[in-house]
Amino acid sequence: MIKVLNVISDTNIGGAGRVILNYLRYSNRNQFETWVALPRGSLLKPLLEEAGAGIQEVDGMADRSYHREDVKRLREVVRALRPDVVHTHGCLSGRIAAKRCGVPAVYSRHSAFPVPARLKYPPGRWVNRFVNEYYADRIIAVSPATRDNLTQAGISPRKITVVMNGVSPVPRTSPEEQAALKRELSIPEGDTVFGILARLEPYKGHLDLVEAVRLLTERGREDFTVLAAGAGPFAEELARAVREAGAGDRLRLLGFRADVPALLNILDVQLNCSYGTEATSMALLEGMSLGLPTVASDYGGNPWVVENGKSGLLFPSRNAAALADAMERLADRPEERKAMGARARQIYEERFTGQAFAQNTENIYRNVLKGAK
Repeated sequence: MIKVLNVISDTNIGGAGRVILNYLRYSNRNQFETWVALPRGSLLKPLLEEAGAGIQEVDGMADRSYHREDVKRLREVVRALRPDVVHTHGCLSGRIAAKRCGVPAVYSRHSAFPVPARLKYPPGRWVNRFVNEYYADRIIAVSPATRDNLTQAGISPRKITVVMNGVSPVPRTSPEEQAALKRELSIPEGDTVFGILARLEPYKGHLDLVEAVRLLTERGREDFTVLAAGAGPFAEELARAVREAGAGDRLRLLGFRADVPALLNILDVQLNCSYGTEATSMALLEGMSLGLPTVASDYGGNPWVVENGKSGLLFPSRNAAALADAMERLADRPEERKAMGARARQIYEERFTGQAFAQNTENIYRNVLKGAK
């Protein structure tokens, strides 16, 4: 039995936490025992326990990558659990603790963003390379865009393996359930329903979507509804932008929703407008499992998820007019939507299932242990 200790500093349920949860659903429990060290009081704890992980709560380390006190506490956890592999999710303290205890470390990078100049050029580039390569036996990039981020900041491609995220398929709801939810949300019959499921942060591109909706309304379009589900620090500013654009009739801000699968089932097209940190969007993968076509920005990992013109449409990030054009095209072409949705489902089955993701991750663990021995 191989014991793996995941280390994550998130106090909320974000992308990295969902990656661990997806892994647990499909892990080989005859060969791998999964533990998670996380901040005391993290919202992830009950979900991870329900999924079958062992839990080690740690004082401190909340929402930060490094602190010397965190290293000290995590060394105690590693010494007590004696894992075969430590797998960190953006937590440098966990990698340092593993190194000091002589345990192989795997580091997952879950985001993609423009590399700052201080990491592109010496001495910052040299320091970044040393820290990341010295304190990780293997680095997992969750998309080719993430890999490119890492190499642009000086890290050797030999140290990196791309393991694209995978998700569980979203269950289908009945036509009756779909009709009831549409009535609850006051969606007019015959509307093309677009949806964006994302945390409300500026870089998720919601303001570009507001402008696209304004442009479509200006063109006389009244046959579409956009649902935006999610919460976050940008909520107030976004609500104000919707009011100022007069887009409230077409764009509904739903806030946090616990019924994400049900929402996905009533969409005709899913949206992704990101211009920062996007790697392999699990929201897009979940929509693809239902056969939803996508309109997405060309930022980050999106071009490796969406086949432009086949499973969806890509538009230049930060270009609201191009976003409006793509939405209008799919609103007017239901047959094209249907064909793109079928291709999206096929891509999901071929590349983005939870089983494939878990197997690829476990292969990393095995290879790291072979190298350690």
